[in-house]
Amino acid sequence: MAVHLEAIAFVTDGIELAGHLRRPEGAQRRPALAVTGPFTGVKEQVAGAYAQRLAEAGFVTLAFDHRGFGASGGRRGHEDTQGKLADLRAAVSALAAHPAVDPARIGLLGVCLGGGYAVRAAAQDPRVRAVAGIAGGYNSPDFSDGYRAALQTFIERYDEYIPAVADDGTEAAMGGDEPWAYYGTARSAAATWENRVTRGSLHSLMTFDALGAAPLLAQTPLLVVHGRVDAYCSPDLAARLYEGATGPKRIEWLDCDLHIDLYDNEPYVARAAQAATEFFTEHLA
Repeated sequence: MAVHLEAIAFVTDGIELAGHLRRPEGAQRRPALAVTGPFTGVKEQVAGAYAQRLAEAGFVTLAFDHRGFGASGGRRGHEDTQGKLADLRAAVSALAAHPAVDPARIGLLGVCLGGGYAVRAAAQDPRVRAVAGIAGGYNSPDFSDGYRAALQTFIERYDEYIPAVADDGTEAAMGGDEPWAYYGTARSAAATWENRVTRGSLHSLMTFDALGAAPLLAQTPLLVVHGRVDAYCSPDLAARLYEGATGPKRIEWLDCDLHIDLYDNEPYVARAAQAATEFFTEHLA
């Protein structure tokens, strides 16, 4: 299906957010999806890739840069968990106001940490009629001594910047070879992506409770797509999210070797996108 891409802007908390709205050809009002992607990700990367596939399947999609990242305004490179939830509410509002969208048929799709944000946002916004997480990061605060010590370090150096990824074993927000294999190479090339985040971003992520949204999804259908092996977003937490959700739900396990297989590797992305297409077609009909 042919897709028209339109650059749009919308505002929340006085911050202008930049988005790419993809609209399938045709005059009818369609179901729509706001798409949120990985930590530090921008709309030209993972979120945009899934938005394109779902648009080709017949949905209006909106992939956008959260505050502080990409072409959007806000404090640069700072992960603001409550701010990101506000961004998702604003994205739903932008879709609901668009003439190509049926405002009664809006869903959320999140990839990686976007999966955690999507389920929490869906639990808080009754306009969201269905939600899907792909390789989702369903964070759940810990209360161990090590956890508290890490939080203290992040607070003490809250405003310092560190690299998002690194290839030489030095400190990075996303350590290890796998994040570098995506963000540090041409695979993720995007002019507005920056290789830096605040230490305060890690405090925000560690204290964000996505898993706790599970029982609040009683009236919101949930799809979980996850790799059986994932060193960065826990399969155990994905299973716990699914088990804790009390409404209509579906889980699909994929035999991935890496977390980033669900960013841009086939056949995994195609399978995840197909599962999302079937799920949203059913629940946004």
